[in-house]
Parts: sequence; structure tokens; C-alpha cells
Amino acid sequence: MKRRSDLKKKEEIKPAERRKNGKKRIRINRELYLFAGLFTALFASLFVYLSAYVGSNHEQLFNNSYNSRQRVLAAQNRRGSIYSADGETLARTVEEDGSEVRQYPFGEVFAHVVGYMTQGKSGLEELENYSLSNSDIPEREQFENEQNGRKNPGNDVYSTLDTEVQQAAYDALGAYRGAIVATEVKTGRILAMVSKPDFDPNRIAEDWEKISQDTENAVLLNRVTQGLYPPGSTFKIVTALAYLQQFPDTWQDYRYQCTGAFESGENRITCFHGSVHGEVDLQDSFAKSCNCSFANLGLMLPRAEFGNTIDSLLFHQELPIELPYRQSGADIDEDSSDADVIQTAIGQGKTQMTPMHLNLITMAIANRGVLMEPYLVDRVENARGETIEENSPQEYGRLLSDEEASVMTSLMESVVTDGTGRQLQDRSYTAAGKTGSAEFADDSDESHAWFTGFAPAEDPQIAVTVVVESIGSGGDYAVPLARRVFDAYFEGN
Repeated sequence: MKRRSDLKKKEEIKPAERRKNGKKRIRINRELYLFAGLFTALFASLFVYLSAYVGSNHEQLFNNSYNSRQRVLAAQNRRGSIYSADGETLARTVEEDGSEVRQYPFGEVFAHVVGYMTQGKSGLEELENYSLSNSDIPEREQFENEQNGRKNPGNDVYSTLDTEVQQAAYDALGAYRGAIVATEVKTGRILAMVSKPDFDPNRIAEDWEKISQDTENAVLLNRVTQGLYPPGSTFKIVTALAYLQQFPDTWQDYRYQCTGAFESGENRITCFHGSVHGEVDLQDSFAKSCNCSFANLGLMLPRAEFGNTIDSLLFHQELPIELPYRQSGADIDEDSSDADVIQTAIGQGKTQMTPMHLNLITMAIANRGVLMEPYLVDRVENARGETIEENSPQEYGRLLSDEEASVMTSLMESVVTDGTGRQLQDRSYTAAGKTGSAEFADDSDESHAWFTGFAPAEDPQIAVTVVVESIGSGGDYAVPLARRVFDAYFEGN
């Protein structure tokens, strides 16, 4: 039998245990509340993040080939049309034998920039897929169309492309392989974009197997944004700018005696076709495209600073371009050899650029050092003609100072007045630019012909960049093509 004292002790302990158990329950409840609150906060944060992500990337998510929403909208809406800036139809959907067919009235002329929408998508068809697939007519009209078994008319895209300038660029390039791009200097609007070899987007499905397997001609490659070429003497724009930046007060005193060949240690280069330019200053060196003088200039530059100038002009960087593109490359740093510096200074060696990138640099020089973001779409309208979206010119940033741009413009003017760009003389407009003849194979004398420039020189409106593959000098082959594009622009304006 338990003693009364033991029972009393037990009774005395019970209230303490109850208090202890109560505290434990309170602590557990607090932990549960804390966990629930933390979980709720994390869930809310995730919801906010996903909402923001979807909101800012809705077009990219929509364009994913696995997104069934595309098929749903295709069943509800008839795809909208694409127009040029001057109102010409570049792409439209028509009915043939009870089926919808995408039609491209200009065929090959706008092939790469307008693109296609079968066998995947490219060009504006891909870039504006979200807008073209959707219909922003009033909901009442959409309801009536659904009740009557009709599709809604899709939104229409009005591009920045100018049919006359585009046609001139296409005709100028002719049977050559290469690329031409034309842009408005003060707005960034892309007026023309031509790449050859080309294809007929009306026959893309029928010809797909043939052209997709043609790796030699790379017909589907948009050479304007994705074609990497040695820039040759057009890169002297970069070298000259680097020299101006390092010697802002003494660059006018520069002199060099060109004998037609330049040697530094075991490194030797010559001027194009063995030309001998005699005594030249910086302007003469630029106008006559003297390789020897620019090799000398390159070695005079502190290598880290030369590399900084290259980087400031967007090499190895993301570009403000909406279409798929490849990054240009030019590598100079403190450890670069004399051979690397010499070759880079004249746009050879490992240096590679796309025509679009060179055009951006040209635009910035023409616009007093400020680069405008290039764009292809002016606005999106619904079937009623009401504007749904509208683009306006945006500054990307300053690539060089106003004073540097002024000097570079003067140097580029001398190319036309006294140098390798003389075929742009005697026009209704003045022009400034730089030619290039880029060697691309050690076992061949062939070269790519380049020209990049703008007009009028005193009040730039349009920038044009041309590359013609495996043809010869820029002055002989690229300048005449650029002239035809300039002519078309100024005749139409």
C-alpha cells in the first residue's frame, strides 16, 4: 500500500508537469505558426516571381514550340499580315482550296528579314509571332465570329522596311554572295536587310530538304546578323579611333613614310596590291587605306587601351539587335604579340565582324557618337486599324565622344573625296565611309569587298554597310553597290 506522503508528492508534481506540457504545446504551436507563415511568404514570393516572369517573357513563352496556345490561337484567328513602312504587303494569309496558305508577294527580296513560318519560323514571322497570332478586335466581334464559325482577323505588323531601298539593295547584290544593311542614323529604323544566297519563302516547305542540307551555301543564314567575316580595312575605323583617344592633342602631327611594306621583327605586311603611298598623315593613311601606316599606328598604341577601345565598340558583347546574331571578335590585351596587334590593326588575323555590328558603329559615328537601338517594327494594328503597340526611337548609349565622332566623320569624308571611295563622288548628296578588302585564306589571293558609310556627310540620315564575298577590293565592288542603295533612298526622299 502506498503511503499518503507519496500520494501527496505526486499530487504536488502534477501541476508543475501540466505547466511544463503547456509550455511545450505553446512552443510547438508557435513553431507551426512560424513555419506556416514562412511557407506562405515563400509561396507568395514564388507567385509574384512567376507572375513577373510570365509578364515580362510572355511572348518568348508563347513562341516556345511546345506551347499548345499557338495551336489554339491558330484555330481561332487568321494570322495577320506584315507590311513595309510604305504600305506594301510583305506577308499575308490567303485561302487556297479550303486551306490557309502563307503568301509572300515579294518572294526572295525580303526572304531573310521577313522570314517564313513553316518548318519552324524565322525573321519577322518569328519575332512578331505573338502579335500576328493574336486578335485585338472587340470581344463582341470575337463572340459573333465564334457563333458564326468565322476566324478572327489577326493583328497586322507594320515594319520599318522601305520597299524601294530593299529592292535596290537586292538588285545591287545580284548574283553575288554577301549582305547589305541600311539603317536610319537618327532613329535606328532598319530600312533594308538583304542576304545572299537567298530562298523563296513561298516554296520553303517544298524546298526545305534541299536548302536545309546545303551547308556549302548556307542559304538560310542571315549574313547581315550571323555572317562573321574578317573586316579588313573597315576595322581601321576602330584603330583610328583608338589612336585619337590616346593622342587627342597630337594626332594631327602623325607622319609615316610608306614604302609599300612594313616590317617589325619577323612580321611583314604590305599595302594592297603593293601600293606605295609615300609620306602620309593620319587622314592620308585612312583615305588611302595604308596598311603599313596602320600597322605602325597599332604598335604605337598601349595594348590595354587598344583593347578597351575595341570593347567599348561592343565586341564580344550582346548587341541591341532583335534578330538572332553572332558576336564579333577582336582580341587585344597586354599579352598580345606584335603579330597579333599588327594583324588586328588592319582588320585581319583573328578579327571577325558581322555587317550589322559594323553598321552599328557607323551609325554611332554619324549620330555624333550616340548609337540608336536598331528596330524592325514601327507599330502593330488590329483589324480596325487601331494601334495596339508602337515603337519609338531609343538611345542605346554613347560609343564615342562628339569630338571623336566629328574627327572620324572628317576622316571618312576623305575616303570619298581623296581615297578609295571615289565612286561616291558627284552624287546629289555627299557621303563619308570606309572601304575594306579582307583576305580570308592563306592559300588564296581572293578577298571580301567591304564598304560602310553614311550620307549626307554634313547631316547624316542613312547608314549603309555592304560585304561581297570572294570578289576583290571594296572600292571596286562594294562602293558601287552602296551607291545604288544611297541613290534609291535619296530619290525616294
